[in-house]
Amino acid sequence: MARNAEKAMTTLARWRAAQEGGTQQQRTRRPYLASECEDLREAEKWRKQVISEIARKVSQIQNAGLGEFRIRDLNDEINKLLREKGHWEVRIKELGGPDYVRVGPKMTDMDGQEAPGNRGYMYFGAAKDLPGVKELFEQEPPAPPRKTRGELMKDIDADYYGYRDDDDGVLIPLERKAERKAIKTAIREYTNKKLANMTDGEEGSEADLQRMEAEEDEDDNSDDDEISLDETDERSEVQRFMAHVPNIPTQADIEAALVERKKRELLETFLGD
Repeated sequence: MARNAEKAMTTLARWRAAQEGGTQQQRTRRPYLASECEDLREAEKWRKQVISEIARKVSQIQNAGLGEFRIRDLNDEINKLLREKGHWEVRIKELGGPDYVRVGPKMTDMDGQEAPGNRGYMYFGAAKDLPGVKELFEQEPPAPPRKTRGELMKDIDADYYGYRDDDDGVLIPLERKAERKAIKTAIREYTNKKLANMTDGEEGSEADLQRMEAEEDEDDNSDDDEISLDETDERSEVQRFMAHVPNIPTQADIEAALVERKKRELLETFLGD
């Protein structure tokens, strides 16, 4: 019996007893739902426990040699714990405690930078360098600056709408020349077709053929006359267009008008109406 008492008093026995007591205390597990906790102090304790687990896993995920699958699992566990921490913070506020959601610090990485994420899912440590994750947060080049409406309208004038395409006097003569050419081609085709019909039907005569040829020569001569007249008209039109003011007074005309006006004023002054 004395031997057993001595054993009980040894340091190892006391340490084992303390460990058994500690494990007994640790057997109280964290509630699965935060709404099951009714004590504010208990809710604060469970929140701190979740934060400690998050910190431990964030330090573990910094090791890039863990492998892709282990890093992904750790990142999933951290995000799960973050959601659980949010549930405990909401429960603490419901129990009358501080609002950690509003006053609490942002979630940062080991480097002190805010953890990047997408739609509430964040990436920590080596998870940010995983395939497909790094490209997710690459910034796109900025879009070129858009011009304002005033800048777009600044260079728009009558030329933009085609109002002054004919002012150079080049397009109208070309159009008339093409028109005359098309008319002559159509007349020639019609004459040839009519002559062919008359020859096939044997209804025509030598006089009719000569008359039609003479008419065709007259049409050609008239076309030449029209060409010369059109060219004259075009030159006159260009000249008329360039002279925007019909009668520009010379210096002599201006002096004569001033003298006449002065005479009229003197006559009105001395002779009256």
